[in-house]
Amino acid sequence: MLQNELGAQRVRDILREAEADRAEVWLCIINYGEVLYITEREHGLKATQEAAQAIDYLPVQIVEADRKLTFSAAHIKATLPVSYADSFAIALAIEKGGKVVTGDPEFHKAEALVGVEWIPQ
Repeated sequence: MLQNELGAQRVRDILREAEADRAEVWLCIINYGEVLYITEREHGLKATQEAAQAIDYLPVQIVEADRKLTFSAAHIKATLPVSYADSFAIALAIEKGGKVVTGDPEFHKAEALVGVEWIPQ
């Protein structure tokens, strides 16, 4: 959404729902870091600092990677061919009883474990 990708409108809609207390949005600190390093790699440090500030104003709860979440993510990574960061997104969605909202086809591998809402890439 920060880069106005195809699924940005759906993400904006979800964030509006969260602002109106009709939805909750969580982001694991590991995935937050992933957003930051990708932004810096593609757009530079200044854009990354701006993205971090923008995220701070969103109705998104940043969740720390505690021992329980890390154990769950490690188990997912051990059993599914997904990235380590993606295993945290999956573990967090399972822990919160939510779903992963993504356009990343890697999450097809996790559909037996967690709900996935597919957005255009």
